[in-house]
Amino acid sequence: MKVEAVALEGIPEVAPGDDLVELIVGSAEPIGDDDVVVIAQKIVSKSEGRFCDLTAVEPTDRARELAAETEKDPAIVQLILDESRAVLRAVPGVLIVESQHGFVCANAGIDSSNVSGDRVLLLPIDPDSSARRIRDGFRERLGVAPAVIITDSFGRAWRSGQADVAIGCAGIEPLLDLRGSADSNGRDLAATVTAVADEIAAAADLARAKASGHPVVIVRGRGDLVRDIDGSGAVAGLRERSQDLFR
Repeated sequence: MKVEAVALEGIPEVAPGDDLVELIVGSAEPIGDDDVVVIAQKIVSKSEGRFCDLTAVEPTDRARELAAETEKDPAIVQLILDESRAVLRAVPGVLIVESQHGFVCANAGIDSSNVSGDRVLLLPIDPDSSARRIRDGFRERLGVAPAVIITDSFGRAWRSGQADVAIGCAGIEPLLDLRGSADSNGRDLAATVTAVADEIAAAADLARAKASGHPVVIVRGRGDLVRDIDGSGAVAGLRERSQDLFR
């Protein structure tokens, strides 16, 4: 099996209201039904206008307390609280939360890199809906329905460093459940559930290269994972709270 990841050239700086499908289709790379279009969260958030001006944020007492604990800007901490269901860990330099989406991550995914002035960028309100909308755009413009994965960089339990994961998807299930099938020796697989959307996200990140200006990558060679229906979305890849050993 051959899997190929191709970073698209010529995607311009994205502004609120920009049509991402139009920008992607305008690149020279053809897109087919068996492809997976992997899109960095940042340009999805920018196109959806998910900017916030820090100078307009009024921190609460709780935000100021956490800012003192974590050595962070109180305005940033207030935004993190606004975008979160729960604070899970607060130590100097680190604020781990459960976001409103259900993601366990640092700072609720709020990002200030490559954003000008006093603004920061929030995650899309509903990344799965964003992925479905982009996939619908490909259907309308090209008559094809590639899978779409929206990615962001997350830290990982048990491991150092960050890797891109799927925070939104359409046309592909985030998990490939192999339980009940047999391994190469004929033994039943009892626990193997592969996070295929996350694996594709990480593969795309290798082709993208950070700060390279390549926010969109086409991954080919896994058309077997692409589905006609949009599917359950990346939310189906979240671990049940009762099975989360890190809370």
